[in-house]
This record gives sequence, C-alpha cells and structure tokens, in this order.
Amino acid sequence: MTRHRAGSGSSPAARPGAPATVGGPPIDPALLETVRQTVLAESGPVTDLRVATALRGSGRLLGAAGSLAAMDRISAELNGLGPLQPLALDPRVTDIFVNAPDSVWLDRGAGPERVRAGFESEAAVRALAVRLIAVGGRRLDDSSPCVDVRIAPGYRVHAVLPPISCTGTLLSIRIRRRTVFTLAEWREAGSVHPDMARVLERIMAARLSFLISGATGAGKTTLLSTLLGLCPASERLVLIEDAAELDPDHPHVLTLEARHANTEGTGVVDLAELVRQALRMTPGRVIVGECRGPEVRELLTALNTGHSGGGGTIHANSARDVPARLAALGALAGLTPQAVALQAASALDVVIHVERSAAGRRVAEIGVVAATAGGMPADGLQVVPAVSAPPPGTGEPALVRGPGWPTLAARLGIAAPPQGPASS
Repeated sequence: MTRHRAGSGSSPAARPGAPATVGGPPIDPALLETVRQTVLAESGPVTDLRVATALRGSGRLLGAAGSLAAMDRISAELNGLGPLQPLALDPRVTDIFVNAPDSVWLDRGAGPERVRAGFESEAAVRALAVRLIAVGGRRLDDSSPCVDVRIAPGYRVHAVLPPISCTGTLLSIRIRRRTVFTLAEWREAGSVHPDMARVLERIMAARLSFLISGATGAGKTTLLSTLLGLCPASERLVLIEDAAELDPDHPHVLTLEARHANTEGTGVVDLAELVRQALRMTPGRVIVGECRGPEVRELLTALNTGHSGGGGTIHANSARDVPARLAALGALAGLTPQAVALQAASALDVVIHVERSAAGRRVAEIGVVAATAGGMPADGLQVVPAVSAPPPGTGEPALVRGPGWPTLAARLGIAAPPQGPASS
C-alpha cells in the first residue's frame, strides 16, 4: 500500500503502466568520468562544493540548468543510487529492479513498470552494485556473488553477479519509506474492510499472538508497522529483523538487527540469537520482522513463556498454508512437525493474510490457529478461516464469516453478532 496509490492521479506518471524516465537530459559520460576522477582524487566526504569545484575545473560550459543537472547526477553517482537516484525521489516508489543495462523497472504499488532510460553498459551496472554492497559493509565479487545489505538512508540492496545470474548483474533495491500508515488510511485506500479493521484493532488490544502471511511485496511489513502503532504507549516493543524495516509510530521501540559474517567469515549474529537476547530485555512484545529460518523455534518458545501479543511475518501463499510453512522452518531448527505443531498451537492465536493483485494490496483474511484431531495438515496444526474480505469489485458490503469465527470471537471476548462480525 502506498499513500499515493498508482492510478489515483490525473498525470501520466500516476497511471499504472505509464513508463517512467530516469533523470532529466542526458549528461556527457566523458564529463561525468572527468569530474568523478577529480573528486575521488582527494580524501574526505563528497560534498556539493567539491563537486561544483570539479565541474567548474572541467572547463565545460553547461549553463545554470546544465550545471545543476550535472551536479545532481555526479553526486548520485558518488553518494547515492547513481542513475537510479531520481527514481528513489518519487515517494510512491517502493522497489527498483535492474535486470540488464537497458532493462530497469520500478514498483509504485501497481506492479512493475518499465523505465525508459537505463545504464550505459553492463560494467556500469556491476560497478554500482559493487559500490552499494561495499557501503553496506559487505563484498560483492566472484567469491561472494549473491549479497543482501541495508544502507542509509533506508535502502535494502540485493545484488547477484554472473554466472549465478545468466543475463548479467541483477540489482534489486527495496526503499524503506519513513511514512507509517494508520489503520484509517488503510481503510481509506480500500486496503482493509472497515469491519476487518475493527477486528484487527481488537486483536492488538486483546494481545493475541499473530503472524502476518503473504507473498513478497504484499504489504506484510507495512501492515505490521501499522498494527504495532496500535499498542499502548506503556508497552515496550522489541523488534528483531534481518534488515531493519519496521518503523511503527510508537514511543518505546527497540530494534535489533542481525549481522552477517565479515570477510573472514566471523562475527555472525543471527535472528535466533537476537530473539534470545530480546527475552533478557523485559520486552512487552517480541516481534520478529520475518520468520524465514531456525529463529521460528525461539519465537514460538518466547510466545509460550508469557510473552503474549508478539508475532511477526511469514511468507505463505495463504493463511491455510502457514502450518506447512512453519513445519518447513521448524525442520531447519531441528524440530519435528509434531513439535512445531504443539508449540505453534499454544503460542499463536491468529494468522492475518495479506495479498496483492492488480487492484492493489489488501488484508484478505484472518484465520485462527488450532490443533487438529488427526495428523494433517502439518501433523496436528491448522488455520481455520474466521473472517474473509469480499473479493474486490464484487460490491459485497460485508465480511464473510468462516468456521473459525466463533473461536476468534471468544478469544477477543466478544459475542458473534448476527451481522457484521467486527461489531461488539
């Protein structure tokens, strides 16, 4: 979800499928290289003054507009995202993808859109990828061809080199926007049904433990930040993330970020260790930004030891698929499916599923986590649908109640009404 939804404006840039353009008029590559070498010949931070001085020293007469454009481009080359920097300035852009020098795409909330301009060569793409990864304290080369880092000011960069990539250097940039959406803004954007929003508010108020499921880019992290903003100010939130992306509107937030191995292969601090450390910090709620490995064992353990109201996000195709996903992650931690089912059935209360379509991101379903009588699914664990949003475009005004609604209503401490499952 974005604050300015694609397609909501009248300008071509706001319409889904309208190609974007990188930057303004083209800059002479020879001039860029000359100024770049002059600036980098001196140590110290790259400032606008140094770039302007080097530009004047080049002897090129560009005029006021041309000089400003050249300064912006060169500063972006040395400090920012290079030729991609103008794209990142659009507040609607959440992702930028480089598939080849002439294949650059962005996402403004309505799916990938191709950008008209690109890079000069494959070498230019690789040089940018290597520089961005180095800024994040990692190394991108033949011995380490796939790297993911977080760099200031809020970019998460993933790069893949050939021959792992068959088409050349691949670059994926996720942009963390500081804007945090309220639940009211989710409703106004049509991303959450009003009755579903009231159920979400009750889930947080009742301190139910939860997982938010969905595909990559569905809005799991955005929704999690929104829900954490509903927590009382008296609660102490400890957030555990592989790359810090959560930014809830809450006065008492502590963020722990995992650390990858250095060039010597040491210094790793993984999510599982951070969960253990978080439990020593008197947390009001323990939140794992994304469960995708052995840390699921520590999270389930924490939620089973009196730390209610916690949760995180998990990749899954639907709420029903979460038990199988938990079983797979539990196997990485050495847990049997039966052990995962026993832990999860008592640790988790609900699964909130978000999905993404051509119409945008939306909260599609809430299911309750319960044990099964038999051995399936996932050997004793299931997610039973409680409430589902009507499909977009159907015109249906009410939520669809599922077989899990009485259980969810009981956990929320409300009676199941004859109509409108979110009312009290």
